[in-house]
Amino acid sequence: MTTPAYDDDNVFAKILRGEIPSHKLYEDEATFAFMDIMPRGEGHCLVIPKKPSRNILDVAPESLAAVAATTQRLARAVVKAFSADGVTVQQFNEPAGGQVVFHLHVHVIPRFDGVALKPHTGQMEKPEVLAANAEKIRAALG
Repeated sequence: MTTPAYDDDNVFAKILRGEIPSHKLYEDEATFAFMDIMPRGEGHCLVIPKKPSRNILDVAPESLAAVAATTQRLARAVVKAFSADGVTVQQFNEPAGGQVVFHLHVHVIPRFDGVALKPHTGQMEKPEVLAANAEKIRAALG
């Protein structure tokens, strides 16, 4: 399989360039974390590398390492922010692997005993709910 070229017009590249607004949670020199606007659970957020990469198949190792470190930081923060019982971390690659946006991203979803994830329906969350959840996560990040 040959990985297709990175598309600079994907929605996450536009978020990184500030062309599309997002509820930013965390940023460092290599990564950016923000709320998922179509959450599968309360507090669902995303971690992406700043360097262009389509997915795990083409990402530079140092960029992937930075994403992993930020993912761990966000996982700890969402558990604290929502008093969650656990956390689901997901990452999908290429259409056959479930990837929809072709910029490497990791889903971080707080989980609660007995509460299933919502299906990925494309239903957008209310901006005020995203803003409130983002504030909780930023507070937990310190």
